[in-house]
Amino acid sequence: MSRLVVISNRVAVPTADAAGNQGGLAVALLSALRENGGIWFGWSGETTPEFTGDIRTTQGGGVTTATIDLEEQDIDEYYNGYANRTLWPLFHYRIDLTEFERDFEGGYRRVNERFADTVMPLVEDDDLVWVHDYHLIPLGRELRRRGMKNRLGFFLHTPWPPARLLTSLPSHHKLVESMFAYDVVGFHTEDWLDSFRRYVVDIMGGTIDEDGCATVGDRTVRTIVAPIGIDTAEFEAAAASPEARFAHDRMHMSSTGRSLIVGVDRLDYSKGLRERLLGYERFLANNPDRRALVYLLQIAPPSRADVDTYQEIRSDLDALSGRINGEYADIDWVPIRYVNRGYPRSELAGIYRAARIALVTPLRDGMNLVAKEYVAAQDPEDPGVLILSSFAGAAAQLKEAVLINPYSAEDMADAITAALEMPRAERIRRWQAMIENVRAEDVFWWCRLFLDALEGREVVGDTAQIG
Repeated sequence: MSRLVVISNRVAVPTADAAGNQGGLAVALLSALRENGGIWFGWSGETTPEFTGDIRTTQGGGVTTATIDLEEQDIDEYYNGYANRTLWPLFHYRIDLTEFERDFEGGYRRVNERFADTVMPLVEDDDLVWVHDYHLIPLGRELRRRGMKNRLGFFLHTPWPPARLLTSLPSHHKLVESMFAYDVVGFHTEDWLDSFRRYVVDIMGGTIDEDGCATVGDRTVRTIVAPIGIDTAEFEAAAASPEARFAHDRMHMSSTGRSLIVGVDRLDYSKGLRERLLGYERFLANNPDRRALVYLLQIAPPSRADVDTYQEIRSDLDALSGRINGEYADIDWVPIRYVNRGYPRSELAGIYRAARIALVTPLRDGMNLVAKEYVAAQDPEDPGVLILSSFAGAAAQLKEAVLINPYSAEDMADAITAALEMPRAERIRRWQAMIENVRAEDVFWWCRLFLDALEGREVVGDTAQIG
């Protein structure tokens, strides 16, 4: 069996202390690496005065990780710049926030070249190489230029924007052209895959054959839909852990009989947090008799603090939550508990189980695993209600959630009302349909699906479709 080489911007180093807090992607990739052998390569998160290409290797839990340090300029231009101020907003349909700077693009190209130069000596002839996410789109091209003949796969964890938006990127043609260096390119949903194929046909003059392979000139790439899942069994077990029970009981004791509505998101404009607070405020305005019967716990750990846009989001949400609390709070009740910190996964599982409603309402999201974690954490005898944005990739699988337009305050307010009034039998019926999907199409299923495609095997899935 071939070894697996995983390449991503950051690396999850397996340690005993981190085991309970690793995300689903890390769990799946570490599992695949243990099964196949291989290396996980990426940036250490540390800076160096001058790039040397020195590799720091760590071995633990049957997995080898290899990391490099980057220069401050690399981080400013590649990570904070092109990745998170150009591609991230553009791929989430926020062209109004997209910054087009030549220096950013230069840094992005330079770091991808440095990744290629550094990882090449680590790759053996028969290895499968799997590159992840928007930070490293051109990496496959750089590896091919250095003579790599291995099977190369790329998976995009964000949405792929419509052609009319992508063409606003000055180097859009070159960026997409670089993806044809891969053998397989994967997306979470049919929508994101269709947008990619439309660009190939309409902008590049390419073709899509009946097997879903995209061809431009003499280059062909296999394109697939492979929706990522969570480690469902682990999360269900976490929801029954002592830490989760303590968090669950703590929420109930502090709620004094009120229904908990929960939101858990990184502090990011794509998550629709402002729109969520305004929708919740509309619910309070429309239902004065219900005000003191509910409260919203919004957990929003900061991210990308060095990017100005994210500093503005935090200030805006601080002010908005304060205004809503000032207008609607009573001496024994505050409508919003707004927390800017993260919590271990076991505690989150207990909070999810305590919540009557989860608001998962991004304006645009490649998948959104919080929605699946909420489903996995529920009490089968008395599950809560998932209110889910139609614009999250998860909506394609979790069709029994209460699907809403996150831009509409009225839609969100009505959904909260409907969720609070929903009979237990209906809540159980909806939950059972969703948990079946979350269990069947978990993160290990996703990992096998992509690697089977990368090895050239025929793959059959109920939801995922191999093009």
